[in-house]
Amino acid sequence: MGGHGHGAPYTIPHYSQFKIEGIPELEEVEKELAKRGLKDPWIRNEAWRYHPGFGTRWFKARKLFFRGFPLGLGLTVATVALTKLTGGDDHGHGHEEHH
Repeated sequence: MGGHGHGAPYTIPHYSQFKIEGIPELEEVEKELAKRGLKDPWIRNEAWRYHPGFGTRWFKARKLFFRGFPLGLGLTVATVALTKLTGGDDHGHGHEEHH
């Protein structure tokens, strides 16, 4: 089962790609810990959140607000088209003119 000559649907980036240098938020955490004589050996695991495409505010907002937009738009267009094709837009709620 499976295979079919297709590769993995995603690739896992190598851990060494993510560094906290150049990420002000994580550098600040590291400095504050160092002031107390502490070091977080796992802080690099948070670096991916600040990687372009993952941690930007616009990306998060777009994901939150537009997650179902393509599906909703497609269903709306299909509903309107079906209604027009079947003549269902004449719903008869008593809005016709009286003479």
